[in-house]
Formats: sequence, structure tokens, C-alpha cells
Amino acid sequence: MSSTAPRDATTPNRTVLITGCSSGIGLAAAVAAARAGWLVVATMRDLTRSGALERAAAEAGVAELVQVRQLDVTDPASVAACVAGVITEHGRLDAVVNNAGAGHLGTIEQETVADVRAVMEVNFFGVVEVTRAALPHLRASGGRLIAVSSVGGVVGQPFNEAYCAAKFAVEGFLESLAPVAAAQGVGVTLVEPGAVASEFVANVGVDLEAVLGAAGPYAPALKGYLDRTTAAFANGAQSAEGAAATIVDALGADRPALRVQTSEAARAFVGLKLADLDGSAVLGATTTWVS
Repeated sequence: MSSTAPRDATTPNRTVLITGCSSGIGLAAAVAAARAGWLVVATMRDLTRSGALERAAAEAGVAELVQVRQLDVTDPASVAACVAGVITEHGRLDAVVNNAGAGHLGTIEQETVADVRAVMEVNFFGVVEVTRAALPHLRASGGRLIAVSSVGGVVGQPFNEAYCAAKFAVEGFLESLAPVAAAQGVGVTLVEPGAVASEFVANVGVDLEAVLGAAGPYAPALKGYLDRTTAAFANGAQSAEGAAATIVDALGADRPALRVQTSEAARAFVGLKLADLDGSAVLGATTTWVS
């Protein structure tokens, strides 16, 4: 696997840039897209974490179709350099999958506005930055713009205020952009996973016991949420490969849907909100998570 291999006559014409490929859905999507015939520019902030992707691509027999590049979605210079490098090397960009993001656990009384801004930088403004840099090239290729959102981009969830706000923003941004992009020949799709089999504690990046101990009056509600959510991740989560298959389907669709869920559970959960004009169904469901 190389980040500098030259394009030759055997290289596929379709090139996709995927962010956040060091683990989880991004890693699985990079391998699955390569298996579907895409030349994948798989990006990650820290290249020392590329080993898992390299091994997975080699095991799948697609190492020659996966190129690893450094990209920090919160750094405009990094984004610009990466997209420019793809165009210089491959001459075109046919699709972008905005997957990079980070989980977050907290409630606003017990964190700072700076904490919330940091969540927005990674999960929302990173999508905006990559999209802005890629759009001229996607217009030229009649390409595809995909963002990995979440059911948390449709249904607000307890102790996920900042994370859901960021994913709601992604949904609003791309839902608004979609008809404008379509007029320029660019298809836009929001992919909405539910719980995906990964390490929940690693995803949120905190010591859950310490957070619970510091939760004060919120401790009982937080414990209820943590019990429910860790069980959902442990017992009912979809595989990263299953979620990635939905992304690859969206990449290859003739007429991509604006919004697509990656599992039946995700479809049911999102459907609860979209049919809930007064909000009572959503609140009735999420209230049980903290009791």
C-alpha cells in the first residue's frame, strides 16, 4: 500500500476520498469501496494508526487500490493540501465520504462552551471544510458527496447534546446543499448508522466511571443512560462492515437517496422522529433512557 504510487493504465477511473479511516466504519468503507473497484484515498489524522487499515486491505486483496494520506479535517491547510494532492496525482475526484468524527459524552451544565465548540469542529466544520474543498472537483466529475451522519443527527439523545447538535448541523447543511449540488450534477447522501459494533468507551474517549462519579445531581440519569447504551453497543450493534456496505451502495447508486439508514433498527428509530410532529414520541422514548 502506498501513498505516492503513480496512476497507470490499470488504475480505476473512479477515485474516492474517505476521511477517518484508521478504524471503524471508515476503515471498513475504505476496504469495501476498493473491493467494489474504487481507487480509495483513505485519510486519517495520525498516520501511525494506519496499520489496521493496511492489514485489512492486504487480507482483502485490495492493497494496491488503497492509498493512505494524512488529513486533519479540523485543519484547513491539511484539507486543501490533501485534496490538491489527489487531483495532482489522479487528475480527478469522483466521490468524497465525510466519515471522520468523534463521539462525546456530557451535559452542558458540567462542561464548557469550548468543549461544545471542539465537538462541532470535528463533527460539523470538518465536513464543511472537506466539502468546500472537494466541490469544484466533484462538479467536474459529476460526482458523489456522502457524509456519515448518525441516527443522532435526527433524534436528540440524552448526554449527547453537543454530538447530536453537530450531527443535526451536518444534516441541515447537506439537506440544504443537496438541491444546489444536484443542479451541478453532484449527488448528496446522508448515511445514518445506529449503534455500530465498536468500543463504546473508546468512541466517547472518557473514563465512564470517573464521569459518573463527577456527575453530581445528574448521576442517576447518567447511569441509566450508560446502562442502556453500553448494552445496546454490546448486544444489538451492527457491524462496521454492514454500515460500510450501505456507503458503497450509495457510491454506486444511479439515483442516490438523500437519506439512508444502515440497518432496520436505524430505520425504525429515524422513522420515529420523522413521523413525530409534536415531539412527544421522541421524548417518550428517550425519557426512558435516563430513568
